[in-house]
Amino acid sequence: MDNFATFVTFIDQWAWIGWLVLIAVFLVIEMLSLDFTFLMLSFGGAVGLVTDLVGLPVWAQVIVAAAAAALFILFLRPPLLRRLRRGEDPTKSNVDALIDLRGIALHEITQVSGQVKLSNGDTWTARTAGTMPIPQGATVAISEINGATAIVRPVND
Repeated sequence: MDNFATFVTFIDQWAWIGWLVLIAVFLVIEMLSLDFTFLMLSFGGAVGLVTDLVGLPVWAQVIVAAAAAALFILFLRPPLLRRLRRGEDPTKSNVDALIDLRGIALHEITQVSGQVKLSNGDTWTARTAGTMPIPQGATVAISEINGATAIVRPVND
């Protein structure tokens, strides 16, 4: 039992070093992930460090640090993410940019086969979203992309 008491005393005396190491590790991981999650965890570690300097026991330090990290993640991280993404380009890209794009049916489009020439100049394999075939030359719009196939619907302009 004497060894256990010595161990607990050792941990209690040197907990501040553990908090500093934990904060540093979380900050390094944050630099790699850039998601603010590990930044909030490092803030929780800083709160744990402060509670150690105040003199709370280690078990209380861990509880306070965990609660602080959870509060930071729930209440500080979302506004930081919104502020970070505020200047993003709202233009859709990749597959998202193709949804609702218009085109012309190059061949009859059925639930099994077809081909469409889009207004951006691309030619895609196409299938109809409905049960009725779309005749050649009809105007269509993309409803979704399934792999390399455009799922289209007829458009009546």
